[in-house]
Amino acid sequence: MYNFSDYDLIIDARCQREYEEDHIPGAVNMPVVNNDEYAEVGTLHRTDKMGAYRIGVAYSLRNIARYLEEEMLQYSRKSRILVYCFRGGKRSKLWIDALETIGYRVDKLDGGWKGYRRWVNAQLASVPTEYHYHVLSGPTGCGKTRLLYALEDAGAQVLDLEDIAVHRGSVLGEVPGQKQPSQKYFDSLLLRKFSAFDPKKPIWVEAESKKIGNVQLPDALLESMRKGQTIVIETDMAQRVLLWREDYRHFEEDPFSMLERLVFLKPLVGNKEFAAWEALAEEKAMPQLFEQLMRNHYDPTYRRSILRNYPEIDASPVIPLHDLSPAGLSIVAKTLCGQFR
Repeated sequence: MYNFSDYDLIIDARCQREYEEDHIPGAVNMPVVNNDEYAEVGTLHRTDKMGAYRIGVAYSLRNIARYLEEEMLQYSRKSRILVYCFRGGKRSKLWIDALETIGYRVDKLDGGWKGYRRWVNAQLASVPTEYHYHVLSGPTGCGKTRLLYALEDAGAQVLDLEDIAVHRGSVLGEVPGQKQPSQKYFDSLLLRKFSAFDPKKPIWVEAESKKIGNVQLPDALLESMRKGQTIVIETDMAQRVLLWREDYRHFEEDPFSMLERLVFLKPLVGNKEFAAWEALAEEKAMPQLFEQLMRNHYDPTYRRSILRNYPEIDASPVIPLHDLSPAGLSIVAKTLCGQFR
């Protein structure tokens, strides 16, 4: 198992495009060739292998020189450095030769990113099964995520999958101004989160479907969650509407942008129901619109989904939430930590 915390600096020597798709969390991108240079070298390599290496090394030496002058000054000779590229080949070697010449202690990641990616997949097929889960269930807007925050503050181990996915888990779940990670980087972030957990303690998590926005949960995690202790959260509608008004303020200000995302539901809910949503949006009657969306679409949809994934959910203990403020949830969280160990 890799222990990346042993290193003061992890250098990802691949181009920016490769780094953005996935990288070791915490790694710093110092590409020996940038996106355009990488494409140029790759194109020339098809017809002139030696010429491609010549310009590739020339680009690399210039780029590495710049990083040495601008980025590496903050790292002392005692710093431990790990370098990787796609397969742990030429791009890693260029960096390692330069750093070792200076006097740094440098390791190469065997197999490069490709080997790391195989390791991530293997870990995510087994690591989630080593834990026991307390799974919070309840319809949208009932305060599950806020309760997770309170549980974490109370000292519980919390896995906030929606936070890692940068998505709230429904068609309205996109976080304004933020992009979801790629599937590969989501996997990397998820595995890093597990590395901080203690297998002797339970993990608190929300019940989730296979997909959160555009990313998917590992099968091993889903299966392990479904074997865990489910806890049903119940919150009155007034509190749920208030939560929606706080969490979806951007839709309150522009309700028709919300309906544009929901228009595909028209055949499912019917023209009459959708027209009622449009009328409430026109009037900017947001509390009524949010309540109608939950009662007539989200609640029955969630009910079908939870029964499909957790058939015994109705036998679960029920926790009523009357106060979704941090102070109110803190009391509930401390009680839950004592009750479910």
